[in-house]
Order: sequence, then structure tokens, then C-alpha cells
Amino acid sequence: MTHDIKILIAGGDMRQVYCAARLARRYSVTVAGFDSSALPAEVQPLTGSLPAAEEFDFAVLPVRGLGSDGNISAPHYSGALSAESVASSVKKDGTVFTGLPSPRLAELFPQQRLVSYLDREELLLRNAVLTAEGAVQLALERLDVALCGLPVLIVGLGRIGTALAHILRGFGADVTAAVRSPKAAAKAEVLGVRSVYTDSLGGEYALVFNTSPKTVFTRGSLGISHRNTLFIELASDEGGFSPEAADMLGEHLVRAGGLPAKTAPVTAGEIVADAVAAFIEEGGGGSEN
Repeated sequence: MTHDIKILIAGGDMRQVYCAARLARRYSVTVAGFDSSALPAEVQPLTGSLPAAEEFDFAVLPVRGLGSDGNISAPHYSGALSAESVASSVKKDGTVFTGLPSPRLAELFPQQRLVSYLDREELLLRNAVLTAEGAVQLALERLDVALCGLPVLIVGLGRIGTALAHILRGFGADVTAAVRSPKAAAKAEVLGVRSVYTDSLGGEYALVFNTSPKTVFTRGSLGISHRNTLFIELASDEGGFSPEAADMLGEHLVRAGGLPAKTAPVTAGEIVADAVAAFIEEGGGGSEN
């Protein structure tokens, strides 16, 4: 046990709560930025203000550390959790973990090391499986047909696309992967799915998953029968659909970013906890910003 190491879990969604619960098995953990009504019985929030003294060795922020108001993102908190209060509570030689570091966060934590837990490959791989599982769950909820034998297109064969291919093949779906390179086409062959290049998309699919952050679908190049096709967007921000294509698809396009937080917050939080613990035990690693 290493309860002499003190960690502050600051704000975030329910992933942070279960991250705290897992880390508390090994470290001294304090949770701030949550109302008690939002927490399970085994996790107790900080009562009162954060200590002004430099008390914590580490702080764990949400994936997107700051909310639109400039404070630490804390959707389950009726108050405000300022970055300044968190910074003053962490030792000057301490480490602040977040998912997506930014210049603004670096300004708010000038005396601490800012590290992205999303830079750990084991987290990304495990998170990809959660995203793929959540995407398939979403598809099953929206479709009125079985996946077995269903023509499905996966755009991109990165971590998430690869996990999707494995899961969908298990359901017996008829899977095709849209790829950009011969290397990716070879990967599709190894996975046991057909491939087509993204610049020559065509055909009829009942279900399309996009994992590409680059625009693939435009008004003039949808190239796919979309009258009854369900499109699920898994990339962040605009992803693979131009605004015009998104307008054309309307309700047939479902934007499904952040699925692990919605469909598997316990496991997603534990994955973050394991990444943070690995960093601590290694005494380094990760990406400093």
C-alpha cells in the first residue's frame, strides 16, 4: 500500500468517480467537484474548500480539463471548481494528469508537470474496445434488423475500427472496411473483412461506422445508399462528415462521441486509474506538455 501518496480527483464525469474508487485501493485519494448525491456510497466528496497549501502529489483532471466557463469541467457539481484552487493544492513539483492538455491548462498549472494519460497505448487500446462495444450497442438499439448477415461499412481501421471489425464479425455481420492505403487493405484481409478505398466508396450498406477524423462523406460524394442507412460517427469534432453531408443525412446520422463515459463508465474510469497508477509506479513516462 502507498497511502503516503496523495491524489486529488478534480471534477469530470462518472469515469472520474470510478477512477477515484480504483486508485483509493492503493493511494490516499480525495474527490472534489462532485455533489454527494451524484456519488456512490463508497466514494465520499471533499467537504469544504480545497486546501490552499500544497498538499497533493498528483491531480487527475477530466479528459477535457476545462469547461466552457473556464473552470475545471464538473458536470456533477452545483458549485464551481476553479483551476487556480486545484493548482494551489498540488505540490509545485507535482504532476497534473488530463486527457487533452492545452496551452490554457499549461498556463493555469505553470509549476506542475502536465501529462496526458491518453498518451498511454494500453489505455487507448482498452478504450477502443469500450468505444466499439458501445457503438454496437447503440446500433442494436437503433436498428430493427439483426446484425447477422447485415452489410456494414467501417471507415478507418485504427484501434476503434479494428475492435469494431472483431466484434461485428462475431455477430456474423457482412463487414467491409473503407481504407486509404495498401497497408490498411492488407490489415483488413488479415482481419477477415473486405476492403474498399475511401476515394471510391459505393454500394449499399445498412450500417456505417465512421472512425476517421478526416472528411470522407460530402454532399457530392456520399456514394452510399443512405435512405435507410444508419450512420454512426465515432470520431471527435466534425469527423468524417462535411456539414452539408450531415444536413443531408439528418436523423440518420448519430454522433456518438465519448461512448465509454456513457455506456461503460465503471470500466472506463478504471482504465484511466490504471494508466495513472502505471505512471506513478514507473516514476515517469507519459507525455509532458
